[in-house]
Amino acid sequence: MPHSSILIIGGGAAGMMAALAARQSSATATSITLLERNGRTGTKIRISGGGKCNLTHTGSPPELLAKGFLRRNEARFLRNAIYTFSNSDLLALLQTQGVETDERADGKVFPLGGEASVVARAFEELLREAKVEQIFASRVERVERKGELFVVTTGRETFTADSVILATGGVSYSQTGTTGDGLRIARKLGHTIKEPSAALAPLYTIKAPPAALSGVSLRATALVASGGGRSVERLGDLLFTHRGFSGPAALSLSRDVAELLRECGLCRLYADLFPHHTKAELEAQLLLQTRKNGAQMVRKFLQIAPIAPSLGEWELAAHGTIPTALVPFIMRHSALGEDVTWSGLKREERQSLLAVLKRFPLGSVREVPLDQGEISAGGVALLEVNPKTMESRVVPNLFLCGELLDYAGEIGGFNLQAAFSTGWIAGVHAAKKC
Repeated sequence: MPHSSILIIGGGAAGMMAALAARQSSATATSITLLERNGRTGTKIRISGGGKCNLTHTGSPPELLAKGFLRRNEARFLRNAIYTFSNSDLLALLQTQGVETDERADGKVFPLGGEASVVARAFEELLREAKVEQIFASRVERVERKGELFVVTTGRETFTADSVILATGGVSYSQTGTTGDGLRIARKLGHTIKEPSAALAPLYTIKAPPAALSGVSLRATALVASGGGRSVERLGDLLFTHRGFSGPAALSLSRDVAELLRECGLCRLYADLFPHHTKAELEAQLLLQTRKNGAQMVRKFLQIAPIAPSLGEWELAAHGTIPTALVPFIMRHSALGEDVTWSGLKREERQSLLAVLKRFPLGSVREVPLDQGEISAGGVALLEVNPKTMESRVVPNLFLCGELLDYAGEIGGFNLQAAFSTGWIAGVHAAKKC
C-alpha cells in the first residue's frame, strides 16, 4: 500500500492550503499526498463569486470575525485560525504567484480582472513547487484507524498514512464534488454531525412574488423572517425573483430561515423599507408631509421617497428611492385609494400605511434550496475539534478543516478566508506530528 506521512482528502481551498502549510512546516523528506475526487484541484474556487472569486474581506482579524461570523461560538472557534493566517497572509501568498487583487468599496476582495481561474492556477503552481503528490479522480470511500495508522480506501486503491486531514467541504454545489463524503467519513470515525442546511442561498416562497416585481431590487432594506414566535433580520439589498428572493439580505438570512422552517415549519418574510427609523420617527415624517404637502398624492410621494434616509434628510439618498413598481402594492396592502392625498388621509389610513412601510409582507417561505447555497451550514461539531490545531478531539492525528466544520460565515469572502485559515492551521499541526 502507498504510504504518506500526511494524507489530505479534498483539493479545495482548505485542502490545498493544508498541503502548502504542511510542506512549509515539515522536513523535505516528509511525504504529503492530496487526494481529489475531481480531475483537478480548486473546482469550487473556479466558480465562486460567479467565476470572479471573492477571495476574502478587508479588515483586521477582529473586524473579519465581527463582520463575517455573527454566531459567537463560531467566531470564537475561528479566532486563532484567522489571527494565525489572516487575509494579509493570504494575499501575500498569492502575490508570490503574481496574483494582484482589487479591494471593493464594500470590503470584498477579488483577483484583479475578476477571473477566479487565476487564483486556482496560482494554487496549482504552489502545490507543484511544494512537491505535493496529487492524485486526481480519486474518491475516498472509507477511512479507518488501524493501530497507529490510517487506512484510506478509494474506488481504485488503498493508502496508509500517519495523519489524515479531512477537507472535503460541505454539501453545497454538489456538482463540484461536495456531496457530503467527508461528513459520512467523520461520522463513522466517531464524530457528531449537525445535519447540513442551506446557507447563503435564495429563498423560495409558497406563492411567487407578483410578476411585475420580478427583477426589482430594494436597496438597504431590512429583511425580517418570523416564525414560531421568533424573528431574525438582516440589513442589505433584496432582489425579487420569479420564485422568491435573492440578493445579499436574503442570502445572509437564509441559514436562519432554514432553521426556522426546520424548527416550526413556518417562516414569513417582511421588508422594513425604513430600517433606520423607528415607527414613531417615521410617523413624524408622514405627519410633516401632511402639514407641508397636503395636496400631494401619497403614491407620488412614495415614488420619490428615499428608501433609507438618515433622520432629517428626506431628500434623495444614496440608497435610492422606493421602486416605482412596488408603490401600487404598498397602496394595496395599506388599503389606500390610488389618488388619496395627504390631507385626505384618515388617521387609521396613515397607521395602516405606516405599518406596511415598516413591515411590507413578502410571503411565506416554501424552501431554502440546499444545493443552491454558496455554502452549507452544519457539519462536524466544533466542540469535537481543537481550534488551536484543528485536530480531532475524538481521533488522534485526524485533522478537520474548511466547510466540513459546523460554521457558516456571511456573504463577502469570509467563508473562503475561513477555509484557507483553518486549512493552514491543520497543515501546520499535522506536520508537527511527523
